[in-house]
Amino acid sequence: MKIEIEFFKELSQVHIDRLHEISNIKSYYKGNILFYEGDEPDKLKLLLDGIVKVYKVDSKGNEVVIHFFQPQTLIAETAHMQKINYPATAMCETDCEILEIDYDLFEKEFLRNPDISMKIIESLSKKIQALQNIITTNLTMDTFSKICKFIYENENHIDELSHRKIAAILNITPETLSRNIATLKKDEIVSVDKRKLKVLDKKRLFQYC
Repeated sequence: MKIEIEFFKELSQVHIDRLHEISNIKSYYKGNILFYEGDEPDKLKLLLDGIVKVYKVDSKGNEVVIHFFQPQTLIAETAHMQKINYPATAMCETDCEILEIDYDLFEKEFLRNPDISMKIIESLSKKIQALQNIITTNLTMDTFSKICKFIYENENHIDELSHRKIAAILNITPETLSRNIATLKKDEIVSVDKRKLKVLDKKRLFQYC
């Protein structure tokens, strides 16, 4: 296991070696399900690479996206800490690498470490902040700004997402997305090749956010 993981950078080598013993890195393909809503938590999951979508399904069978996780982020750690079943489903939006840790041993041997406890608190705080960000974005930003913000924040994986998928994430029509991307393309902020986006001018894109 590569010890270039921000989450555990404060650990001593002894603790890192122990973490190595109780965890492993697992690769997932795009579309793989990490867990379904209602499943019992098994391994504590830390996303190292890729994008993971967490969603619920409403009574009509429609997906309701709760959040998109990017590296390096814990996924559904509250289910472990509260000892409840997963409250939503998690699926890989791209190919992913995930560090999977034996939670029972992790809780017993690591959560008493102040550095790790603070990281858990920071992780939970970021999720609250992300929820607030979603609310603020939907209330105060116009469609064009929301599109720019999403592209900016997901630059590393934007070429792996189809236009239809991006539109679904942003809860807009594909036609609306295409019109706005055409504007960005005209201004030479992004390029489009075979319907895949590439950021050309990140600074100007940020200004549009």
